[in-house]
Amino acid sequence: MPIRFLTAGESHGPQLTAILEGMPAGVPIDQEGIRQELARRQKAYGAGGRMAIEKDVAQITAGVMAGKTTGGPIALHIRNKDWKNWRDREIPPMTTPRPGHADLTAAVKYGYRELRLALERASARETAARVAVGAVCKQYLAQFGIHVQGYVTAIGPVQAHIPATMPYAQRFQWAESNDLRCPDLDAVEAMRQAVYETMQRKDTIGGIFEIIALGLPVGLGSHVHWDRRLTTRLMAAVGSIPAIKGVEIGPAFENATLPGSQVHDEIFRDEEGNLIRKTNRAGGLEGGITTGEPLVVRAAMKPISTVLNPRRSVNLATGQPDVTTYERSDFNAVPRAVVVGEAMVAIVLADALIEKLGGDALAEQLPRFRALRRARLEDLPMDNRAWRFEYGS
Repeated sequence: MPIRFLTAGESHGPQLTAILEGMPAGVPIDQEGIRQELARRQKAYGAGGRMAIEKDVAQITAGVMAGKTTGGPIALHIRNKDWKNWRDREIPPMTTPRPGHADLTAAVKYGYRELRLALERASARETAARVAVGAVCKQYLAQFGIHVQGYVTAIGPVQAHIPATMPYAQRFQWAESNDLRCPDLDAVEAMRQAVYETMQRKDTIGGIFEIIALGLPVGLGSHVHWDRRLTTRLMAAVGSIPAIKGVEIGPAFENATLPGSQVHDEIFRDEEGNLIRKTNRAGGLEGGITTGEPLVVRAAMKPISTVLNPRRSVNLATGQPDVTTYERSDFNAVPRAVVVGEAMVAIVLADALIEKLGGDALAEQLPRFRALRRARLEDLPMDNRAWRFEYGS
């Protein structure tokens, strides 16, 4: 069964709920590991006041017994501590849509007579539930030696300079050592200054991050249908994160400016007969299928739409020009979005791996994983003779 999940809940409602279906039986689940992922999502310089209120913990109420998955749907619940501040409040009407949000488009689509109905569900608060689901998928992938993690490469105009030779383990370690989640420690202070200046202007700032998956086998995904290409699934998953407006695999936009001879990763044979690549400009995917190289997914996050400086709009109740009312939000959400991006990539990869291996339990899948065909000559016998389509006339 493929991985699928649903989330439910509102930003200021009682709780967030997630249901994860398709996880094989027998996967060890560490609830402290889930808590740590949720804590990582709350870490960022420039985060809003909500992060000082919430201390997210995911309670598992189904699908995990005696510390292991049962094969049944997994239910996770995250309580909203801010709910107590809203539970008995008389909430004033919200009738002026904020540019950049789902306020106006959702009102047109669903016929809302109160704009907060869109705000509550469209809020990025929902991504806490995705991170909890992604944490379970990360623990599943870890059983096969697959690791997913990310880091920030740009905040506004400030670009990180990360040498291609810097090991990924070092990138991850250095990124987690600061609240900009950037492995270029020389760029961190410039990023911090850019965020600080943005806050002084009562504005918001966006950026770019990378998600890396290590340890993937060759052959996840498929070229035979558009929706089975891993490229499609990864770009859709990461692009579904609020405020993400662009997704690329590897340095795709840079590649588009270069001739093909400088883009495509040449193939070599090493002494053991393995087929290897000395570059990874494809970002770990060819034909929508993993190459065995590190998977690199890059995402561009626009500045958060909620700004302290009022934006011009129209009051839908009066029909008159109006300005927006500020709702509590982040000034800089890029470091937090990295963790959400990791979760979405982990969910897609877990689904692709289950599709590849089949079976209902981890114990069935582990030997199948070890037996997967690899990019080496002994696994790739060729007939080396002419052939015909033979479809007939």
